[in-house]
Amino acid sequence: MSEETSEQQTLAPPKASKAESSQTLPKKYGDDPSSAIDAQAALVMQKGFLDDVIDGIQLGLIVIVLICLIFVAVFAGSLPTVFPATQPLYDFAMSLPALFASLPECMVAAKEGFPKSLEEATLLAAVASAWFGEMLHRMPYKECVLLFSWATYFWEAKLDIRQRDRLHEVRRPATIAQFVSRQAYLEASAYGLDKSSLVLVKNAFMQAQTTAIIVYDLTPWMWNVVGDAMQTHLGLGAEYEITRSIAYFVAATLISTMLSLPFDLYSTFVVEKKHGFNKQTAALFFSDLAKNLMLTFFLGSPILALFLWVIGKTGSQFYLYAWALLAAVQLLIIVIYPTFIQPMFNKFSPLPEGELRTAIEALASRLGFPLKKLYVVDGSKRSSHSNAYVFGFFKSKRIVVFDTLIEQCTTEEIVAIIGHELGHWKKNHVLRMLSAVQVQTFVIFFAFSHFIGEEAMYRSFGMDTMPVLIGFTFFQYLYQPLDSLLTFASNVMSRKHEFEADEFSKKLGYGKELASSLIKLQIENKGNMNPDPLYSAYHYSHPPLVERLNAINDPEVAPKTE
Repeated sequence: MSEETSEQQTLAPPKASKAESSQTLPKKYGDDPSSAIDAQAALVMQKGFLDDVIDGIQLGLIVIVLICLIFVAVFAGSLPTVFPATQPLYDFAMSLPALFASLPECMVAAKEGFPKSLEEATLLAAVASAWFGEMLHRMPYKECVLLFSWATYFWEAKLDIRQRDRLHEVRRPATIAQFVSRQAYLEASAYGLDKSSLVLVKNAFMQAQTTAIIVYDLTPWMWNVVGDAMQTHLGLGAEYEITRSIAYFVAATLISTMLSLPFDLYSTFVVEKKHGFNKQTAALFFSDLAKNLMLTFFLGSPILALFLWVIGKTGSQFYLYAWALLAAVQLLIIVIYPTFIQPMFNKFSPLPEGELRTAIEALASRLGFPLKKLYVVDGSKRSSHSNAYVFGFFKSKRIVVFDTLIEQCTTEEIVAIIGHELGHWKKNHVLRMLSAVQVQTFVIFFAFSHFIGEEAMYRSFGMDTMPVLIGFTFFQYLYQPLDSLLTFASNVMSRKHEFEADEFSKKLGYGKELASSLIKLQIENKGNMNPDPLYSAYHYSHPPLVERLNAINDPEVAPKTE
């Protein structure tokens, strides 16, 4: 019996204990039913308590939705009476049919009255703006935010569940079956399942936290607590909005960090350690945490103060100035990050003279890449994950190679990876992505300009004043669906760039070495080798391994690993 036939027979095991499941597996790797590989396959296929909870929740949600649909269909008119909190959403929903019914008439009128001059266009824009403003006055903000938030959560949770189901499969895709051993594939799946469990629990907790913040008006409560403390201890009143905003920012950051800390600790010292990646000590972990907080406070606070000052001084056109300011800040951080911030966390040393350095310098010279410095970074200080990247502007370019990458790949494979990275430079991918980010930032600030003075929004969330920082916080809740779409579009662009960079490295003559390095890195990093298509399309900024190997299209890319 071939191995692939064996794997096919293990795809749908009966639901049983781990011991029972291992007994049902074909003994491809010997007569011993407790073979390490067969036991690993049984573990991957085994659906545990969390999977049972997921199945129960999905079934329960289907039942709840059906009951709600029946209830709404029968008692729609009485819904606000039974549940007064639904009155704003009910009124808003009841106004939608009339709005949609008027759309054809509006379209005809718009066609007949299409502006033929700048004055007419200006008048039409003013009418549309007035209509939009009226809609903003009537919008049930809190209810819409809860709806958007839960819709996004359920959508992403469904994708996570689809991905989890895929991770339970033990058959390797045909494209990688000849290069990736069954054991390596199963180890990657086990790692993915452990990460998936953590993500599902963390996301559920964060969604419950967000819901509590919105429903119980915790944002205005915290804003008032900060204000009272400033008044009591510093004698600073409501007129010191920028100072109060900075204090709120610091307090909110600390609380958010504390709430996410248990998940970060579990990820680092349980999941990553279990699968052989974590190299951090507790002292190093908390040292990094303290450094990150200090950087957030000492860099974030003055930047926030500057933004609030600019918004307060520039009136209704603030979005132009805020956008320009953020673009300048982003460029500044890109410049100072590798020189001043990264060395706080890692040691960067010149790559020693030798075959690898000579090969990288030769490739850079061949492509006209203005290489100024070539570093090796001690990535192994924290993790055994590996990477390489290029950074810098204009004539001051640098290449950084992780020490773990040097341990895992040959010189030719590392040069192929650098060729891929230089492909990003040659094809201006970084500038394209930066441009896309600037467009997204402009859209955010422009949209916020329509909400910043919307008193109904602040009242909906329990505020009796309209501080800019709090308004932007509420706006981010409203912006969440659009942000998800823009992030998806950004990932689509990023995946396209990755394919182009792979092709660039291949045209340099490194196709075989690049494919071999991708396989090695996927195995060493225990990356997801067979992701759910919808999940990867939504979440991944890099194409899955199978797609990249298919694109390279060389069946002899690497030696077999079995």
